[in-house]
Amino acid sequence: MRKHESGGVLKNGIFKNKGITMAKEVKQKHGGTLNILQKGETANPNGRPRKYVSLLKEQGYKLAEINDSIQALMSMTPKELEAVTKNPDATVLEMTVAKAIIKSMNNGSLYSMDTLLSRVYGKPKEQVDVQQDTKIEVVFVDGKTIL
Repeated sequence: MRKHESGGVLKNGIFKNKGITMAKEVKQKHGGTLNILQKGETANPNGRPRKYVSLLKEQGYKLAEINDSIQALMSMTPKELEAVTKNPDATVLEMTVAKAIIKSMNNGSLYSMDTLLSRVYGKPKEQVDVQQDTKIEVVFVDGKTIL
């Protein structure tokens, strides 16, 4: 019998954890293993992590308050953002958004900034140029139209 990282035990190729059947472990030719899930099991029980705005709405903030705070924080310098995160009088909303902006700046990622900008100002309109060179031919035969 072998221990699984969740605390379960491997018995006959099937992990058991406190009476709950878990994934079946299948050995592969290359030496690795493949965990095959039982019917009704999920490999990601907690699902996708929630977004900042969803979490802030649950805490009682209104969308207008969130947008105003994001707009004000995005106009700050990095030193001012650091001051917000260390200010004991700052709201949870301000501290959360300031930390998200600082983290994205440190990682060199524009994803958080893009998300915050589209949250406040909306997504920019996209233009698509369509050119169509097909001809439609209409033929009238005995009072009927044929396309």
